[in-house]
Amino acid sequence: MGRYFLRRIVASLITIFLIATITFFLMHSIPGGPFTRERPVPDEILRVLNEKYHLDDPLFKQYIDYMKGLATFKLGPSFSKIGVDVEELIAGGFPASGTIGFFASILIVAIGIPFGIISALKQNKPIDYLVMFMATLGITVPSFVLATGIIYFFAGKLGWLPTFGISSPLGYIGPVVALAGYSLAFVTRLTRSSMLEVLRQDYIRTARANGIREYKVIAKHAVKNALIPVVTYLGPMIAAILTGSFVIEKIFAIPGMGRYFVESITNRDYTTIMGMTVFYAAFYIIMVLLVDIAYAFIDPRIKFQKGA
Repeated sequence: MGRYFLRRIVASLITIFLIATITFFLMHSIPGGPFTRERPVPDEILRVLNEKYHLDDPLFKQYIDYMKGLATFKLGPSFSKIGVDVEELIAGGFPASGTIGFFASILIVAIGIPFGIISALKQNKPIDYLVMFMATLGITVPSFVLATGIIYFFAGKLGWLPTFGISSPLGYIGPVVALAGYSLAFVTRLTRSSMLEVLRQDYIRTARANGIREYKVIAKHAVKNALIPVVTYLGPMIAAILTGSFVIEKIFAIPGMGRYFVESITNRDYTTIMGMTVFYAAFYIIMVLLVDIAYAFIDPRIKFQKGA
């Protein structure tokens, strides 16, 4: 198993390197530059800016300098926010996005998995219909509609929650629920379908025929195997949730990474776009690697052997 994870780590580093390389050359292949505006910038000012940020250097030299900085976690200065480095933007935006994403992930796991299991065990019963109705509703309602509804009813009409910001603990409720809505519904449905499939397997019928108590059959044999596809989905999902959502952050006026990322694209801020992209990619790859590790604990039949 150790050799497997070592290979995965090496492959992850190569993947991040390729993503950084592709992103760098894509950004520099776009016509114009980070200081191109609707109102033309005087040539002298443009020359000084390009010289200051070394944009007048040969492209390959810029690439080498960028990769050297990336190796030391220096992502360069932001072109749209004067005096601020990209790593400072990430450090400033990730705590807000990460906190909301963390609580949303807990909500998804704590509610989605148990409700999916209960729904499968009570198939075609009233509670199953109720859970599936709510899950279907959660999938079909967009996050921005859910967020707007929370602000309108619970903040505007009832006054239970603040209308924007996360200056108080109550301020987290709205964005957490809105961010978790779709994934919570999806995890519930995925857990239910996976659980139903496992319950139809021969080894479950054999366990019951051998007189093993029902709760042991469910807890020891059914649930662990049913969670494998759920865990597969949770890894990338958590990575996406923790790194922020522009829509949710915009509606609730949260200064998170999602807002910075969209602003950097609008402003053609090369370094911020590349830095955010590499950060997203690295976070995603780490979560996928953690999913692979979780497989070994959920199902001991899974062995990470050479060639497997």
